[in-house]
Amino acid sequence: MKKILVTGSNGLLGQKLTDAVLKNKQFELIATGKGTNRHPVKEGYIYEEMDIIDKESIAFIVNKHQPDAIINTAAMTNVDTCETQREECWLLNVTAVEYLIDICRENSIQLIHLSTDFIFDGEDGPYTEEGQPNPLSYYGESKLAAEQLLEKSGIHYAILRTIIVYGIVNDMSRSNIILWAKGALEKGNPINVVNDQWRMPTLAEDLADICLLAVEKEAQGVYNASGKDLMSIIELVERVADYYGLDKSLIKPISSTTLNQAAKRPKRTGFILDKSIRELGYNPHSFEEGIRIMEKQLAVLQ
Repeated sequence: MKKILVTGSNGLLGQKLTDAVLKNKQFELIATGKGTNRHPVKEGYIYEEMDIIDKESIAFIVNKHQPDAIINTAAMTNVDTCETQREECWLLNVTAVEYLIDICRENSIQLIHLSTDFIFDGEDGPYTEEGQPNPLSYYGESKLAAEQLLEKSGIHYAILRTIIVYGIVNDMSRSNIILWAKGALEKGNPINVVNDQWRMPTLAEDLADICLLAVEKEAQGVYNASGKDLMSIIELVERVADYYGLDKSLIKPISSTTLNQAAKRPKRTGFILDKSIRELGYNPHSFEEGIRIMEKQLAVLQ
């Protein structure tokens, strides 16, 4: 039985990984995060407070539990905040990864690291794993720097690149685009949605699954790990409206250039998933299946 340590376990992906391990009895889980455990189930795994930017804190917890693999879900992911708070962004997205690499090297631990489509400029998506990175934002730069550290580290690592992760957990620290669109349209509020960006939104459960597949199959190298449906952001919102039978005339198309955001976004990303499907057995849900899964969970929470 492999022992997995997860960083950032209070986040959306972190909590879905806890769910997945509780269902899948072939792993032991050490969940770690800042502050108290936010997952509603407290039994069946160990929770430890761990500060990802404190090298001694990481070493203490890792040496205490001796995991076979670490899944690093902790990161600063707000693209505009990363642009304006660069030191904090670098600390969380790059320096913390250096610390994890060092401890993994010392203890022969596999490191699974989450990355992003924002390492690309969006000029020729969708991308294979061999696509040429050219980040437009500081967030993208920080995530690419972490990838480059891993690639020259000499450790056993897998990088999983993903796109717009959505889902629902018991203790939601923030909303997601689907819940935002549904909530606004149900109230009859008009919403402005960009019509010049394309993405492949990823169900958090699918991302948790590929994280565990990467551990199980001892994956090495870079893998794409997104949803399988490429769509514009406005199409995404229209599909949410269609699913719930809401009024699409409330959705107003706008250009991203009018938003005055601190960070630039890539125009068209998306991933070719062939390698992940072939080598890891990755099998993501369709977008509508993802909404249905989320809807069932929402019904339980209400």
